[in-house]
Amino acid sequence: MFDTLTDRLNAVFKRLRSRGKLHPKQVEGALGDLRTALLEADAAVEVVDDFLDRVRARALSEEVMKSLTPAQQVVKVVRGELQVTLGGEHTPFTLPDARPAVIMMAGVQGSGKTTACAKLARTLKAKGKRPLLVAADLHRPAAVDQLFTLGSEIGVPVVSDGKDAVKVAKSAIKDAERRGADVVIIDTAGRLHVDAEMMNEARRVRDAAKPHEVLLACDAMTGQDAVVQARAFMKGVDTTGFILTKLDGDARGGAALSITGVTGKPVFFVGTGEKPEDLEPFYPDRMASRILGMGDVLTLIEKAQETMDAEAARASAEKMLKAQFTLEDFLVQMREMKKLGPIQDLLKFLPGAVPGGKNALQDLAGEVDEGQMARAEAIILSMTPEERRNPAIIGGSRRLRIAGGSGTTTADVNGMLKEFELAKKMMRTMFGGKRMPKGFPGMPKIPGIS
Repeated sequence: MFDTLTDRLNAVFKRLRSRGKLHPKQVEGALGDLRTALLEADAAVEVVDDFLDRVRARALSEEVMKSLTPAQQVVKVVRGELQVTLGGEHTPFTLPDARPAVIMMAGVQGSGKTTACAKLARTLKAKGKRPLLVAADLHRPAAVDQLFTLGSEIGVPVVSDGKDAVKVAKSAIKDAERRGADVVIIDTAGRLHVDAEMMNEARRVRDAAKPHEVLLACDAMTGQDAVVQARAFMKGVDTTGFILTKLDGDARGGAALSITGVTGKPVFFVGTGEKPEDLEPFYPDRMASRILGMGDVLTLIEKAQETMDAEAARASAEKMLKAQFTLEDFLVQMREMKKLGPIQDLLKFLPGAVPGGKNALQDLAGEVDEGQMARAEAIILSMTPEERRNPAIIGGSRRLRIAGGSGTTTADVNGMLKEFELAKKMMRTMFGGKRMPKGFPGMPKIPGIS
C-alpha cells in the first residue's frame, strides 16, 4: 500500500544523493518535499510536523552535515525517526495469566473487525492457546454468521447465546471456563461511523466483560479517518492497541503513519490479506524500511518458516545436490513457493524492489509472470511418473504429447525442462556437492522469475 509514498520518498533521496556535500537550504528543500509526500499519503498534520521537526534537528547537526556521506546520513536519520513515528520498538502482544484472558475487539463496520477476530484467534491457537470466539455484534446478523463460518474454518469454537451484547459476553466468559478455553475474543457491534449508540454499547460490554485488552480494528485504507476513530474509541472504551487491517490495499498509508503518534498506543498486528493466516506482528523498524524501499527480509524469512515445509524443502535440496532431484521434487518446491503468496508481493520484501527503482531487482519485479508457474505445474502434471523421475527420456513425441495434455506448446515444455536442468546445475555449483546448510530452506529457480 506504500508504493506511491515509497516512490516519492526515493525521488527525494535520489536528488539529495546527487548533490555530494549538502547545504542547509538543500536539506530544508528535501524536508519540504517529504512533508508534501507524507500529507499526500493522508498522514495526520501534527504527526508529520513532529516527525519533520525531529528529522530537521538531527539532519542539520554538525555530525551529519560534515560527514563524508551527508545524504546517506540524512536517509539514516529519516529511517530512524520514521521508526519512532510508527511506534519505536516492537511491542509484542502478550496476555496475562488470567484464565480466561479476555480480548474485546472494537471498530466500525467495514473495518475488517470480525475477520480480525478470527485472524487473532488463529494466531493465538498456533501459539498453543485455546481461544473462544464470541459473536456479540448483534446489530448486523451477517456478522454472527460470518464469525461462525470463520471459526469453523480455523477450528475455533464460536458462541452467541442471547439477544443482548452484554449478556452474550458475560455468558461466553462463563462458557469459556466450562470449556477450558484460556482466551475469549469478543466481536462487538460496529456502525458505518462512530456514533453515541455504538460507543455506549461498547462501553457496557467493556464494563461487563472487564477485558484485559481492548483492540481497535482500523482500516488502513481510511487514512486520517482512522485517526478520528482511534481518538473516539480511546475516549469511549480506553483502547489498549490496534490491528491495522487491509494493509495489502492500495491506500496511501496515512493511518499506519499516524495512529500511534496520535494515540500513544501500539499497533500489535497488521492484516495483509483476506485469509485467516494473513496477520503479521507489527514491527516499526521493518515497516520503516519497507516504506523507504529498503526491504524487509526478516519478515520474509519468518513468513517462509511459518508457511513452508522446511523438511520437505531440505529433502528436495539434498536430492538436488546428489543429482537425484526430479521433476516431482521440482513440483513440490513450486507448490511450497506458492504458499507464500504472489511472487510480485514477495519481491517487495527485498531491498530495491520498489516503484521507481532503477536496478536489476526492480526490473525483475516488473517481469514476473505468475502464469508461467501455473504452466510449469500443468506441464509436470501432464507427464507420466516415469517421465517426472527421469526427464532424460522425454523426446520429441513425448514433448508433443505433454504440450497437448497441458494446453501449452512444445516451446513451453522445452523451456520448463531447461529451467529445471539449470536449477540442478545452479545448486550443485553453489554448494560444491556439500550438504545443504541449515537455516532458510533452499529453493530452486522457479518458473516465472527469469
